[in-house]
Order: sequence, then structure tokens, then C-alpha cells
Amino acid sequence: MNIPQELKYTKDHEWVRIEGNTATVGITDYAQGELGDIVFIEIETEGEDLDAGEVFGTIEAVKTVSDLFMPFSGKVDAINADLESNPEAVNDDPYGKGWMIKITFDDGTDMSELLEADGYKEVVG
Repeated sequence: MNIPQELKYTKDHEWVRIEGNTATVGITDYAQGELGDIVFIEIETEGEDLDAGEVFGTIEAVKTVSDLFMPFSGKVDAINADLESNPEAVNDDPYGKGWMIKITFDDGTDMSELLEADGYKEVVG
């Protein structure tokens, strides 16, 4: 299982790459492995301001549908449109081509719930 050290993680199995006041978000290698073959991703929140824990989209695999949760409050500035025609990119490259959204956030945004790689390893065992 791949858990890159430079990323942050949520207990809901999203990863977060923070660059300035922008964060790129996707699901972890562990999550895509548990879901199995991903067949559809629906994200219709582009341009919306969402609070931490709110659903920003859904991901459908052969055996289940799961909600995708905001790791912290911010505005969904971009979605990965390539996932519409290529949802399996999340299985193939969850930390690269499988990214889902980009969030912009304010300097004072509470990110205390984010985990370091070692903390996320404890969550997934």
C-alpha cells in the first residue's frame, strides 16, 4: 500500500496535497483498493464553498457507491474532468492522474483534523 510521506490524509481516506492556498484532493491507494474497479465519479460542486465534512461528490465502484468528503472548508475551484471518461485513473494512479478536486482556502482554515502519513498508517492498520 502506497502512502506518500509528503501528503496529508483524512480518516475518510482522502489525501491532500497543499501548495500555498490551494489543495489538491483525491482518494488514497488504500481506498481505491477497498472499492475495487471504479466505474463512475460524480462531482458537481465546482465553484461551491463547502464546509469540512460536507460531501463534494460520489465515487461508484462495481460493488458500492461512496461519498467523497471535504477535508476542510474551502471553495472547489477545479474538478478533474478527465475522470468523467477515465474513472479508472483513480485505480491506476490515485496520487497523480486520479486527483479529484482542487480547493482554495483562507490562511486561517482549520486543518487540525488532517493526518500525517504515519497517523494515516495507524488508521488503515
